[in-house]
Amino acid sequence: MRILIVGAGSTGGFFGARLAQAGRDVTFLVRPGRAAALRAHGLQIISPHGDFSIRPTLLCAEQLDQPFDLIILTVKAYALEQALEDIAPAVGPDTVILPVLNGFRHIDRIAARFGQHTVIGGVCKIIGSLDAQGRIVQGAKINEVFYGELDGRRSERLQRIDAALSNAGFTTRWSENITQDLWDKWLMLASLGCINSLMRGTVGEVASTEAGLTFANALIDEIARVAQASGHGPSQAYLDQTRSALTLKDSPQTSSMYRDLQAGQPIEAEQIVGDLLLRAQQANLSTPLLAAVNAHLSVYQQRLR
Repeated sequence: MRILIVGAGSTGGFFGARLAQAGRDVTFLVRPGRAAALRAHGLQIISPHGDFSIRPTLLCAEQLDQPFDLIILTVKAYALEQALEDIAPAVGPDTVILPVLNGFRHIDRIAARFGQHTVIGGVCKIIGSLDAQGRIVQGAKINEVFYGELDGRRSERLQRIDAALSNAGFTTRWSENITQDLWDKWLMLASLGCINSLMRGTVGEVASTEAGLTFANALIDEIARVAQASGHGPSQAYLDQTRSALTLKDSPQTSSMYRDLQAGQPIEAEQIVGDLLLRAQQANLSTPLLAAVNAHLSVYQQRLR
């Protein structure tokens, strides 16, 4: 299976490097600047599972001239539209696109651009970043990818994809309810990002104050109600697990959105927070805390522009 990884940052770079290390046919689609750095220094991974580096096969957008079997989209949500334009020459009649973006809006955008049959659902879990040398630094042992047909069926193409991605140095799971998996991750990610970004602190710093703990719990409840109104409410066990993780008084955890905000970088506010607020409004739900976070992040994004 010919695999195109779109992006070679902390997510695409890590999973793509593991696949290449395992002998899979992997090509990375990258920007010219990243291509030059990777050609000079290789794709280097610093990981609790062991450091390694590869000499990746690289293409820039103007070099794409034939279809791939599987395209794994790992870009930030705000870069999706340009990515879809870039990959168009690589999408053939049998190409499958596996996005591991946050939220749910990207599924609709990919389907509108290339057809519903082209896209499957994907969720990845990894804590990683690029350091000053352009190396991918994995901050914890977790490295998982879930995937599945959006209608839950066990298709032949998923069997081929599962075979291509399995046993490559990270955990994989074929999900029969990937839509719920996407919503569950959205609940966790949006709650974490909102808590960090509005309170400007780690999970532990927020939870260590009475007002912060009250805010965190109320925000989690608001987002869970949006998921429920959309037909994908979390199980009680998952909600309890999420609440427990995001109200630990000694937790140093922060979201990538908060770290990007602190660094003055673009953030995925519209896709992670704004889209949730829109769905709440469509369901006539009152979500004042979510609205406050959205306003806060909108001001930040306007300042960047």
